[in-house]
Amino acid sequence: MRCHPKKATLSILMSLWSLPQALAKFLKRLADDGLLTIFLEAGARILESGCGPCIGMGQAPNTNGVSLRSFNRNFYARSGTPSADVYLVSPETAILSAITGTLQDPYGDKRFENIKTPDTFNLDDNLFIKPNEDFIGKTPLVKGPNIKEVPIGKAIQDSLTGEVCTHLEDNITTDHIMPSNASLLPFRSNIPHLANFCMTPADKDFPERCKNAKNPPVIIAGENYGQGSSREHAALAPLYLGVCAVIAKSFARIHKANLVNNGILPLTFKNPEDYEDFQVGDTLHFDNLVESVKNKLVTVKNERTGKTYALDIELGQRQEHLLLRGGLLADIKKIKSFLSINLQAPSKRPVPVGYFFIFTLQKSISSYNKPKLLDNFILYCYYTIASSSLVLC
Repeated sequence: MRCHPKKATLSILMSLWSLPQALAKFLKRLADDGLLTIFLEAGARILESGCGPCIGMGQAPNTNGVSLRSFNRNFYARSGTPSADVYLVSPETAILSAITGTLQDPYGDKRFENIKTPDTFNLDDNLFIKPNEDFIGKTPLVKGPNIKEVPIGKAIQDSLTGEVCTHLEDNITTDHIMPSNASLLPFRSNIPHLANFCMTPADKDFPERCKNAKNPPVIIAGENYGQGSSREHAALAPLYLGVCAVIAKSFARIHKANLVNNGILPLTFKNPEDYEDFQVGDTLHFDNLVESVKNKLVTVKNERTGKTYALDIELGQRQEHLLLRGGLLADIKKIKSFLSINLQAPSKRPVPVGYFFIFTLQKSISSYNKPKLLDNFILYCYYTIASSSLVLC
């Protein structure tokens, strides 16, 4: 719902409201129950499922306007109008405000008391074409010119020399790291192109600085780095630019996980005041890095200041494993390579999970030491279950 404030009062006049439909089955249920007509006659616009108003692709508020929205983002300028105020509200608040034309509190409103969620939503899957299982794995993957390869991280080495390529403030969002506006959204499958815009809302020279760096780029940031949208592109674009580590005062949880999944070190200052000692162009040296990650305490020497700084790295066991091996995709590729080299099945057929593990232990124990095999046992489980049935050939 898009509104503008009435001068000298707190009332809000409705100028436009729209109805995003999250899933086709909900839209179908509205139509089946005759409710869709009510919304259309009231002036609602039915939107396609997609980013849309969330990233300013239509329904942008008017200049200096106010917009009430029931979805989950209101970063600065996210709506497409930098001067507008966007308030996140419940669907009940949005709909009641749209009906009355003023900002309303639905709490205690008896009109909401008897509303019940339907027991079922009929699923209409007519748009889906089920694949022919006989051709799975045999059909060539056709990619258009705008679909590029995804960058893959590299295993952590014991020694690493990096270069600080940006020094950022607190609360850097994933919109800062990888903008997702109407002009860039068509390139979501083209990481090389998107990387040219990485971090530009916060540091317009960051991409070129990374490309010209003599050593792998390092990002220095303040509190809550990576807040906001969980988009993976905010890790993929820095990875493409060669970023090897982010040193921050603190991380947003999901973005930190995305960095790990792409093999980028998420490090935090043990002493937050050390943040001030770093600047763009500094050369940083990490030593004994693998053991340091395992011990949850990393040190880095700043060549310019001559000082060594303590950094924390908080990881679960699985995260530590993935990070050291270069991230999730890198690890899966290593597992697939290991399986293709070390396993020979008696026939080309799906191998039951139980048989697969017995067969792995019998065939691989001589060429793959026991500790290493057991370390990867859980990941074999993951890979096998994720692929439903594993065909060894």
